[in-house]
Amino acid sequence: MARTIRVRFSHGVITPLEKVEFSEGEEFTVIIHEAPKKPKRKNFRDALKATAGGWKDLIDAEELKRNIYADRLINTRPADVKL
Repeated sequence: MARTIRVRFSHGVITPLEKVEFSEGEEFTVIIHEAPKKPKRKNFRDALKATAGGWKDLIDAEELKRNIYADRLINTRPADVKL
């Protein structure tokens, strides 16, 4: 019979984290697979720093700003709409 249970290793002892029902003195062969490590969670500032400069030399920032300001001047409302 094969079972998978979660255990914790602490102070040189492997302790089951789930209830196990075995007879006292029973012997087993244990195969240990390391649990996948949780990735370190980055905070917003670290993520922002990692992406800094990603657009460098890909676009002309000054032209982009000119286009944004020019697009703001375009009136898209129908002529009969009053504010």
